[in-house]
Amino acid sequence: MESIKEIYRIGKGPSSSHTMGPEHAAKIFAKRHPEANHFKVTLYGSLAATGKGHMTDVAIKDILGKTAPVNIDWEPEIFLPFHPNGMKFASVDGKGMTTDEWTVYSIGGGALSEGKGKDDYFYEKSIYPLTKLTDIQHWCEENGRGYWEYVEQHEDDGLWDYLREVWLTMTNAVARGINHEGALPGPLNLARKAPTYYIKARAYKPELRSRAMVYAYALAVSEENAAGGTIVTAPTCGACGVMPGVLVHLAQAHDFNEERILHALATAGLIGNLIKENASISGAEVGCQGEVGTACAMASAAACQIFGGTPSQIEYAAEMGLEHHLGMTCDPVCGLVQIPCIERNAFAACRALDSQLYAIISDGNHRVSFDRVVSVMNQTGHDLPSLYKETSEGGLAKGFSTNQ
Repeated sequence: MESIKEIYRIGKGPSSSHTMGPEHAAKIFAKRHPEANHFKVTLYGSLAATGKGHMTDVAIKDILGKTAPVNIDWEPEIFLPFHPNGMKFASVDGKGMTTDEWTVYSIGGGALSEGKGKDDYFYEKSIYPLTKLTDIQHWCEENGRGYWEYVEQHEDDGLWDYLREVWLTMTNAVARGINHEGALPGPLNLARKAPTYYIKARAYKPELRSRAMVYAYALAVSEENAAGGTIVTAPTCGACGVMPGVLVHLAQAHDFNEERILHALATAGLIGNLIKENASISGAEVGCQGEVGTACAMASAAACQIFGGTPSQIEYAAEMGLEHHLGMTCDPVCGLVQIPCIERNAFAACRALDSQLYAIISDGNHRVSFDRVVSVMNQTGHDLPSLYKETSEGGLAKGFSTNQ
């Protein structure tokens, strides 16, 4: 299991798998072939089906185009065996001869893979000896430690500085989003809601203000992402509003200090890492349950820890955050990270707070473990037909026209 820094990537939206991943791949290929006369890029499966809405072609051309002209072919009906988000880069010389080809996959959260296991160019040595939350929970209980301490024990010395940068980026995204009015880019002409929600929330009575602020903050970051702003994957761009929605609200409403927030980020990162290791955080692979569901589990655990939850209560909160998103499809309208993605972030942020409250009132004992839910989510995702996994062919996206 890799560093939690891989869960928290700082970059521009709107999509970690469709924008960040292809952009990173293009940078690698451009560096390998500065002599190319032109490039050919073929996008496959889900990456091709919703790539234009996610600006995949723009991200690739912005990088490769600095070296040579770029031609992009779209193959939404062809799914390569390793992952639905496949792409093939080819460099061509002045005689029209292909000098190199490279097949790579954008596997979620901005991460890349060649599908070769330990021979993969992107293979990172595991730094965590335990990869099941049940085992980590036992370690915490036997040693009187918290989940964030398990993370601290296995990460390098730069962990807290990196998480401090993550937290700053999240708070900045909220600040920009609640003040940024107008329509989001794309054919849907979707108006931003965060500024209005924020203003209305401040006028509500305290019992309503708290929940409305969570909506406003989650919407703010998700809308910034949809507009190509700088955000943090937590664990993906499409689900980037959930964690800030919860943590910024808690920090402001309860005056929690930075250290407590950073510890919560470490715990949440561990939860996201476990789901990525044992299932998937890619909407193209397992549906939105792997994105918003994972984000909710992360935020549930973070909130439960902040309010003094025990390891068993935190595990319970994370389990509920994921369990109650099981089966959620990935069906972006027009291939954009707008409908239903933005609202899902706001609702998942509130569901995370409900999960932490439910768990912390309990004694932490429950029948279905977090590890079991992760396994079920993975199997459910692979059982879903491809039209419900980021192809914009099913669910809410089916038959949707831009004037509806």
